[in-house]
Amino acid sequence: MLALSRQVITSSSVACLCLFAVSLLQFPRMQKLLSDKPTTSVEALEREINAEQVRLKLLKKIPTFGYDNLIANWIYLNFLQYFGDDEIRKKTGYGLSPQYFEVILKRDPRFVNAYLALSASTSMYAGMPEKSVNIMNNALQSLNPWVPENSYYVWRYKAIDELLFLGDSQAAIKSFTKASEWASEHSNEESRLAQSVSRRTAEFLKTNPDSKYAQISAWGMVLSHGTDKQTYERAIREIEALGGKVVVTPQGNQIQFPKKD
Repeated sequence: MLALSRQVITSSSVACLCLFAVSLLQFPRMQKLLSDKPTTSVEALEREINAEQVRLKLLKKIPTFGYDNLIANWIYLNFLQYFGDDEIRKKTGYGLSPQYFEVILKRDPRFVNAYLALSASTSMYAGMPEKSVNIMNNALQSLNPWVPENSYYVWRYKAIDELLFLGDSQAAIKSFTKASEWASEHSNEESRLAQSVSRRTAEFLKTNPDSKYAQISAWGMVLSHGTDKQTYERAIREIEALGGKVVVTPQGNQIQFPKKD
């Protein structure tokens, strides 16, 4: 028994050391890349992207011995550094976004905040809404209306991708309806609002698959959960292009819908 315990401890230690080794190997290169931004060539940046891609593939497969949540949080911090580096992303794009979330959500499918970043970075910035929806479909198998408590948001993010970026109103109806059903399991004000908005958006789409009201509602959801200034500003532009108007009030942003759908 003692030998077995030592073996388990040793295996866990080896796994952790491997993970930290991968991190430490990457860290000096990343720091140098950040400090050399003005002079870094596109070729050098592409090499770094390829190296990061290899690292993410390794992290997707390596055993974690129960440290899944820790690894998910760590990779999410890595993603935030990647996503937030606007200067470099203008040169290389956001193509690694879905790979970050394949690792994050495989390790911790209950990490609800990660789904919002997945939707924004992969659908809106990387232009891969199919990938975003597929990742969410896989992760949703590990969720239910109560675990985690606000898991209905994942159905809403998926519905937004389906409606606004895939143009699949029928899939969006199903996702908004599911979001409404899951939100109805909770009695707090936030859940009641999510239940109502999701239900009404699904109803708009049932009567009119090209409903401007439904699209404005979806962009309104993006606006209320905007992860960055660019996403926030785009949501306002899209709402206005559909005939709506965003009014800033002390209570928050209020959306005025056009008189006709």
